Amino acid sequence: MKIIIVKDYEKVSDKAFEIMKEVVSGNPEAVLGLATGTTPLGLYARMIADHEENGTSYARVKAANLDEYAGVGKDNPNSYAYFMRKNLFDKIDIKLENAHIENGMALNADAECKRYAELLANMPRDIQVLGIGSNGHIAFNEPGTPFDSVTHTVELAESTVRDNARLFDRIEDVPRKAFTMGLSEIMQAKKILILATGANKADAVYGMIRGEVTEQLPASVLRKHPDCVLICDEAAGSRLKN
Repeated sequence: MKIIIVKDYEKVSDKAFEIMKEVVSGNPEAVLGLATGTTPLGLYARMIADHEENGTSYARVKAANLDEYAGVGKDNPNSYAYFMRKNLFDKIDIKLENAHIENGMALNADAECKRYAELLANMPRDIQVLGIGSNGHIAFNEPGTPFDSVTHTVELAESTVRDNARLFDRIEDVPRKAFTMGLSEIMQAKKILILATGANKADAVYGMIRGEVTEQLPASVLRKHPDCVLICDEAAGSRLKN
């Protein structure tokens, strides 16, 4: 795993955009694996600015998102589908029919997981963007998730609910269940870009890099990937300097 430690969130976003721009410029039909949450917002803002200022096109790009809350419709402002439209898709020229995410309102969760797993199998990602949870989860793969997992539903850990509460008016409003891409599907991406910022991620980052490769820290599986880049700020990478 390549490790890049930069000063702050803005520098993390700058470096992440450099890598994303290289992928999209090199392949106008690239398949992007994308993530939600606050961590990739700086990356997305730079993608939008580059599209507006330099004309970088996403018209032939496809995208697949990691996860979606269960029981939340795509037009609900708390859904990840809505988040992606608001923070990226509506501001670049990607075709929405080429931007994929699990259906949080699916009546048959098992059938929806099978549908999304089949879609991913036929749409290998050129790059997968990830964040990391304070407990070491990636996507919504909580500690204990098998490394060979595919798309599935999950009950969210309390630490994940707390991490995500900043995006809701009240912690009670945070959904407790979600659909998520599995760890084996994340590992299928040709390149993985994992971003980490803030002191609250320092223990998870340290465990991912220096600890045991274990299902109890899902992000540790990334050490097995042939082309994974960690970009973190000084606070998230603070324990790696010891």
